Amino acid sequence: MIENTIVTAAMLAIGDELLSGRTKDKNIGHLADVLTLAAIDLKEVRIVSDDEAAIVAAVNALRGQYDYVFTSGGIGPTHDDITADAVSRAFGVECVHDPEAMVLLAAMYERRGMEFTEARRRMARMPNGSRHIPNAVSTAPGFIIGNVHVMAGVPQVFQAMLNAILPELKTGTAVLSRSVLSPFGEGDIGGPLTLVQKAHPETSIGSYPKFDGRNFSTDIVIRARDETVLAAAEAAVVAMMADITAAKAGQFPAAD
Repeated sequence: MIENTIVTAAMLAIGDELLSGRTKDKNIGHLADVLTLAAIDLKEVRIVSDDEAAIVAAVNALRGQYDYVFTSGGIGPTHDDITADAVSRAFGVECVHDPEAMVLLAAMYERRGMEFTEARRRMARMPNGSRHIPNAVSTAPGFIIGNVHVMAGVPQVFQAMLNAILPELKTGTAVLSRSVLSPFGEGDIGGPLTLVQKAHPETSIGSYPKFDGRNFSTDIVIRARDETVLAAAEAAVVAMMADITAAKAGQFPAAD
């Protein structure tokens, strides 16, 4: 059997507005979709407020546990945009006005006939030694330090930055999946499905209940990185449902 390569990631979404409900996050779902297609396992998502200590603690916890960390939010021009300061502190380096970012932003504002104010200069600040993440939408770059990728919170800009860095990310073995629709609720399949999972430890089997207003059913999703392993588990799930169907038919004999 070919050895599977697993690459892991976490996301840190930053902003009081996310926790208050004022802003509905769109970046988590987008990142999950993109990383799944790239065979990178998104294992954890955290949302923290605009609090420097909280951001530092989360960055340090996540960057030591996963191959990649992706952040969103807090790199704008206002006083509460403190992500650059917090990430600098997490890595123990100075937060500086990056010279290349200053040139990019100064030129952009000159083209637009706008003053390059001190507030706008804040968007050039990043940890000393960072690499840029290009911003094809609004120029102000994100940055990479270590395995942490710091990006904007505005969805259009976040997506553009993610597209820019995606080609350089290492990827793993793709996760394959099959879905089997069960006409039974989780209460009927819970015990037998547990036995199927134990018999197929190289798979991940999830059950997702549905209710149409009258009856419960369950989507059973089987995931694995090997086609043969996946097919064996799928066959076991199908056989399990046949056994449950037969058992229920025995409980309720057909009328003469």
